[in-house]
Amino acid sequence: MRIEHIFGMIAKEGFTDITLQEIDNYINEILNGTEDFHRFNLSEHAGLCTAGAPLIGASIIACYATASLTAGSNVEGSEGQCKSRAEISSLDFCRDAVCSRSTEQGGPANWEIDEKQEQLIEQWAKAANLWEDNSEQFLIEEFGPMIAQGAEAKVYYKEGNTSVVKERTSIYSTWQKALDAIVLHNMLFPESEMSVIGFTRDSDNLMRIVLTQPYINCMRLATKEEIDDMVSAKGFRDNWNGQGVNYISDRLALEDMHPANVFVDVVTGKPICIDCIVKYVK
Repeated sequence: MRIEHIFGMIAKEGFTDITLQEIDNYINEILNGTEDFHRFNLSEHAGLCTAGAPLIGASIIACYATASLTAGSNVEGSEGQCKSRAEISSLDFCRDAVCSRSTEQGGPANWEIDEKQEQLIEQWAKAANLWEDNSEQFLIEEFGPMIAQGAEAKVYYKEGNTSVVKERTSIYSTWQKALDAIVLHNMLFPESEMSVIGFTRDSDNLMRIVLTQPYINCMRLATKEEIDDMVSAKGFRDNWNGQGVNYISDRLALEDMHPANVFVDVVTGKPICIDCIVKYVK
């Protein structure tokens, strides 16, 4: 498989110019529809493409990090036969479900996978010129002052711009899940899609994803009933007996869907989700 060829190049050569070019070629083929990234179904794949080339690249690197760690823990086949690295590094390991499976079988824990993914994404981003060292100064100069800060994101905005810029850190068990969350957000809420432009570390040394998102002119915060109706139309049901802000479907879970994360837009008069926690149902 194509992605296994890329994994082999990274393992053998690191992030050389040739390896980076091969990764870029694969990203471009995903974006133009001639290749699929098999971690996602068709509708999720559209969310992947709108998230931008840097996110696709980071997802490839996160997959490699998981595969390389898991390879050391699963060198025995189910019938005692030794597996090759190519067999171990199959696309099955691109699913984060492998994190739980490998842990149950004595493989790496989520924190080890997360640490490895973060390390390799940073190395790749620096080699690919997608890393900004002094991010706060750069973002203020290019995109305007910081206007908001929460547990997950710092938000920068210059009056009159059509987009905000966010520095988004991971609140997920692995960086792959943090990247997936952007893909899934874009699939579910295309009116507020996120587009990744790079990576950085903040003054607290937290690695962050730098992304843009449309500026939503807020009329007011959405009500619980408006949020219920919006997510119900997308196939979700309340996951807390109608009392909470968490929703679930057969495939995905939505969390943190409180009114401060869902604005009623001045132009359309409809609720728009600007941020939430979204992940696959285990």
